[in-house]
Amino acid sequence: MNDAVPEQHDLSRRSVLWSAGAAGAGLALGATPAVANEASAPEPPRQGGTMIGVPFQRRSAVRVALIGLGNRGGAMIDLYLAVPGVTVVALCDPVKAKAERAAAKVTAAGQPAPAVYVHGEHDYEQLLKRGDIDFAHVATPWDSHYEIAKSALLNGVHVGVECPIALQLDQLWDLVNLSERTRRHCMQLENCCYGRNEMRVLRMAHAGKFGDLLHGAGAYNHDLRGLMFDPAYYEGPWRRLWHTRLRGDLYPNHGFGPVANYMDLNRGDRAVSIVSVGSPSLGLAQYRAATMPAGDPSWKETYIESDRTISLVQTDKGRVIRLEHDVSTPHPYSRINSLGGTKGLFEDYPERIYIEPDHKNDEWGDFSKYAEWDHWLWKEHADPPGGHGGMDYMLVFRLMQCMRLGLVPDFDVYDAATWTSPVPLSNVSIKQRGMPQRIPDFTRGEWKKSRPGMDSEKPAEV
Repeated sequence: MNDAVPEQHDLSRRSVLWSAGAAGAGLALGATPAVANEASAPEPPRQGGTMIGVPFQRRSAVRVALIGLGNRGGAMIDLYLAVPGVTVVALCDPVKAKAERAAAKVTAAGQPAPAVYVHGEHDYEQLLKRGDIDFAHVATPWDSHYEIAKSALLNGVHVGVECPIALQLDQLWDLVNLSERTRRHCMQLENCCYGRNEMRVLRMAHAGKFGDLLHGAGAYNHDLRGLMFDPAYYEGPWRRLWHTRLRGDLYPNHGFGPVANYMDLNRGDRAVSIVSVGSPSLGLAQYRAATMPAGDPSWKETYIESDRTISLVQTDKGRVIRLEHDVSTPHPYSRINSLGGTKGLFEDYPERIYIEPDHKNDEWGDFSKYAEWDHWLWKEHADPPGGHGGMDYMLVFRLMQCMRLGLVPDFDVYDAATWTSPVPLSNVSIKQRGMPQRIPDFTRGEWKKSRPGMDSEKPAEV
């Protein structure tokens, strides 16, 4: 079903550890001058044709592999099994029990038993060489995302990666180049872009309900202290250990992706610079002192990650996007999800709207009255299964639909690189006391052309 893969270039490989013990080894995020120089350098020449507007090859069924079957991957497999025309053919996780539980779900759904790869942290390489996989879903710890995505592309497999897709600018550029050379899509699986509110605001913004767009905001403000210190939740302390290695916005995609869609970034506008500042790092140490017994391994850790990172992204059109990250202090969950223009604004958590001429006297309006603006996905699937309010299912359903029907995906490798670039660039900006950092143009000038994104028309199922 897949067309031939072009000649695979011999690119260097780095070892990848899925466990947290050595997570981040060799990432060189502290090498501020090198990262800053790369950010300010001109874009490298394209090694293949653009992936903008490139459709999937049409197929009667989509053969899927899931790599990483912990909390996230173990839940996402249920959604792939719920979408018609999808077969789960292979599973991979170094923890055998997790792979076996996932395989049992596949057979319980009436599908053939999938191949299971459980022989160490690199067994995904054997999985990706099978030749019968159309799409790989990567849900492993962050430090392995880049290497697994790279391996998928080199083996001719379309790949979707949980956030963030990579951790360094050179890795982001490498994935862009590989996607272009291999003609395979490499996508950030940003589920928040498929939230009901996000998709409604997107359609309203494109219809001019907010006027000329001026500013937006997104965040990942989620109190994860209990989960990060829970040895049974994450496979090892890998997520907490990132707070010992990096100051910056570790997880910008949930907030950045939706606002980027509202503003058509990479589709007529683009993010050009970022400024970041960070608060002191106190929350995790205080939580540890209050909850963890003496002798716990966490007492050997020194936390440096800012409890709250705030970034300002400027676009080519002069718009401003505020990003926030805070998983270390007590607060209710919020992705902020705000959009403002010359006719009014929307703010989430709680959801409220104020636009002219609908509202007056400085009183918020009821956002539920704008259900007519819901995206067709939400009108067709009013009560979707799965977690996160149904957005996970929407992501899987739509991606699999695009692959079956031979459509262009809603977002691509250029969006993935843009939405993830605040990870390394916020680190540099904070180290330089809030100095602006240039965001590379991963599209190499193609952003100037308007094109469709997530505000899609319902396709004909033929």
